[in-house]
Amino acid sequence: MNDAAAPIRVVALWCPDWPVVAACAESGIPADRPAAVLVAHRVVACSATARAQGIRRGLRRREAQARCPDLAVLGRDADRDARAFEVVAAAVEEITPGVEVIRPGLVVLAARGPARYFGSEEVVAERLVDHVASRARVECQVGVADGVFAAALAARRSALVPPGGSAAFLAPRPVTELEMEPGVEPDTAGADVPGATARAELVGLLRRLGLTTLGDFAALSAADVASRFDAAAVRAHRLARGLDERPPSRRRVPDELTVEVPLDPPVDRVDAAAFASRALAERLHAVLGDAGLACTRLGVQARTTSGDELARTWRCAEPLTPAATADRVRWQLEGWLSRRRETPSHGGEGLTVLRLVPEEVVDAGRLQLGLWGETGVADERAGRALVRVQGLLGPEEVLTGVPGGGRGPAERVVPVPWGDERTPSLDPAAPWPGMLPAPSPSTVPPAPLPASVLDAHGRPVRAAPRGGLSAAPAQVALGDGSPPAPVRAWGGPWPEEGRWWDPRGPAGCLRVQVVCVPPVSWPAAGTTGELGDGPRADGGDDPDPAADLAPDPAASSADAVGLALLLVLRDDRWAVEGIYD
Repeated sequence: MNDAAAPIRVVALWCPDWPVVAACAESGIPADRPAAVLVAHRVVACSATARAQGIRRGLRRREAQARCPDLAVLGRDADRDARAFEVVAAAVEEITPGVEVIRPGLVVLAARGPARYFGSEEVVAERLVDHVASRARVECQVGVADGVFAAALAARRSALVPPGGSAAFLAPRPVTELEMEPGVEPDTAGADVPGATARAELVGLLRRLGLTTLGDFAALSAADVASRFDAAAVRAHRLARGLDERPPSRRRVPDELTVEVPLDPPVDRVDAAAFASRALAERLHAVLGDAGLACTRLGVQARTTSGDELARTWRCAEPLTPAATADRVRWQLEGWLSRRRETPSHGGEGLTVLRLVPEEVVDAGRLQLGLWGETGVADERAGRALVRVQGLLGPEEVLTGVPGGGRGPAERVVPVPWGDERTPSLDPAAPWPGMLPAPSPSTVPPAPLPASVLDAHGRPVRAAPRGGLSAAPAQVALGDGSPPAPVRAWGGPWPEEGRWWDPRGPAGCLRVQVVCVPPVSWPAAGTTGELGDGPRADGGDDPDPAADLAPDPAASSADAVGLALLLVLRDDRWAVEGIYD
């Protein structure tokens, strides 16, 4: 992403110490008793009363019990945490739609809609805190900021960061806050998550370099970070600067990527739901694999026997594997079934349809395994090289082409900086009246090259009413003073009306495809280094733009037919907009 793309406003709702809260609720432990969740004999989460007696994350079990003999030791259970958090997510969804679960204990949603409905972001925060407390009987904190990362940290402090103030809000925070990034948070995932381990290693390195705050890290130039660190550090650097990689926005995906399964008989038990979720997760990843995609935002939808539609969105920092997908689906189904069993009006209801919707997808190369099980080693190596080049030349100097929406050939391919989300601003699948039919030109000059189009009597061909031409093209001349070439065949025209309602918008135009035979006086291809006017590769001048377009007679069999050009008539001037092989 380029820096001009500011993150959208995000509301984050965080339930402090959620693994402990869920474990105590299931075990019947009083809320005022010190409690901690341990993994591998180390504390990964503890309650406020435990912290008051000196318990900290990372302590060994023996030391924690020595500091607090009355400490309730609890084990980690991701299913339990997700099942219990469904009540909180449902309470938030009663206030505003579009809730995304980052992990049990943290949800985010776009702030614009709720703020406009309730009047302000402050009112939204108050409504969420009060409603969750009354419906779910748990405490929560709400933060609002630009971007998911800043909003999650703001929620830990119940802060409402003003628009544009995320960078200033993050600057005094310690670099250890990078370990709190949503989706790879180690206090609930444990040390078995590669993303959490990599981020912990980066934080340790930054502290050894003397960069102790996010502001110190953000003060480094993006070029220096890219040239000295890996892609993960570049992403962390963006977070430290108050930018975000993926805002919580909706994007329509093709319907064929959605998978669903009818459940007959209806499923009302957790074990049956787990079996169905595992099979459907494998099927989803098979469909995504065929399309070369992986899922980073998963929508879980279900229909009950009474006709109710249930839906929840799960967001992940890394592409989901089949096992991770099955876990999230199982957690969600457990939460739905458990909550509905506890509701008298829904007691005994089952699920009749289960549907998985990949709401956000990325290139599947991040998950593709190599011969020995390594994940995308070649792609990762190439990515590091491109990031290093960006560090030397600048982020905007390494571009990749992405198909985009538009009518002209130059508009149909959008250059995107390497590492940015490959999403065009305009939908290529939308209807574009006046768009050229396939195939597209194989070469598009950086700027249209001037040309002249004449009819059989040597008169200039001009635009006619109703999107036509004054005469059939018979000759084409490139540049000034070049001899005209006879036209063997032509197609079109394809009119583009332009933005007639906007005086400052682009004017309309006509496009025509022609096939002509270049005269002998046109220089051969390869005499210049690039299309269009400019210096020659050998240091000389290139006064004739036709030299860039003439084919090499030995290059292909298409030369026996002629040179195929895409011509455009705009403001009563002809120009070459593309060349066909």
